Amino acid sequence: MPKGRLLAFSDGVIAILITIMVLELHTPEGTNWHALGHDLPVLLAYVLSFANVGVYWNNHHHMLTAVHRVSGAALWANLFLLFWLSLIPFATAWMSENHFPTVPVAAYGIVLLANGVAYVILQLTLMRTEGDDSLLARAIGRDVKGKLSVVLYLAAVALAFVDRWIAIALYIAVALMWFIPDPRIERVLSEAPDGQAGPVE
Repeated sequence: MPKGRLLAFSDGVIAILITIMVLELHTPEGTNWHALGHDLPVLLAYVLSFANVGVYWNNHHHMLTAVHRVSGAALWANLFLLFWLSLIPFATAWMSENHFPTVPVAAYGIVLLANGVAYVILQLTLMRTEGDDSLLARAIGRDVKGKLSVVLYLAAVALAFVDRWIAIALYIAVALMWFIPDPRIERVLSEAPDGQAGPVE
């Protein structure tokens, strides 16, 4: 089936999630730097979560560019990813409004881990539909970066109970690792003959 509706629906959900996170930001109670500093944890957590949601939106778009069609299984896999993305605002608020305590920091990592796993599931589902010789399959290859992300999230969740700031540093590291749209897909698409990449329908 055409992929256009999946992309449009995903874009709409992600836009709503970013809006929800913005609404969690409250105006500081005061007009000096100290007042802003009091709300700084919430602001910094928002920046991290905005980056994470943005990374998923960007790479989701690039991944779908490399496919021609989606299956029913891919629609469900995409919904599974969107479900876990929808929990990012909740996890962000719980963590930041309580000034980064251990359990909310670990819970935030569990949500990020679930997002990473859901993204891999969607990726595998799309590759199964497209075939082993597809543009997407060639671009993904062994997916070292995807597997490494899951491992780092697992480590961060465990390390949150040792030192929460190490966990947060790992969350930031994974976000930075994915900040640039997946160069594997960019490279394969640039090398493909015109028309091989799937248009949005």
